[in-house]
Amino acid sequence: MLKLAVRIQQNRKIRIALVFCAGAVCAVGAFYLYHHNPYSYPLPCIFHLLTGLYCPGCGAGRACYSLLHLRFKDALSYNPLMTLLIPLICLYIMVRVIDWMITGGNHVDGKISVKLLVWILVLVFIYGALRNIPVFPFTLLAPGGLAQIW
Repeated sequence: MLKLAVRIQQNRKIRIALVFCAGAVCAVGAFYLYHHNPYSYPLPCIFHLLTGLYCPGCGAGRACYSLLHLRFKDALSYNPLMTLLIPLICLYIMVRVIDWMITGGNHVDGKISVKLLVWILVLVFIYGALRNIPVFPFTLLAPGGLAQIW
């Protein structure tokens, strides 16, 4: 197994092939989500089923579906935080994959501030707590909450 990892690390053609295969899998996933209506067949959130509370990711599937259909207002109403973070996460993954594909190393992670990552993590936890407070304006953060005012 270690020999395979070293071979992948040293061979750019193998890395490029792996990236294209992973991209194809992502494209198939996006195609499926584009044609799979989460309103008719929702994917249940285990955290919500067990606790009755919304996790920070609740509504992210419907938000991704709405983003793929270019309905930004709907995406914001299902999960405002993830609607803003998903493009940033995708950008990070693309830059990281391109760096690995070209160099075989990781030159991206060292350039990201740890303080920024901690702030984002704190923001996600605070968002997860606030969206479960059953009082206006916090109810706007629940899935579909912003649709109340639009």
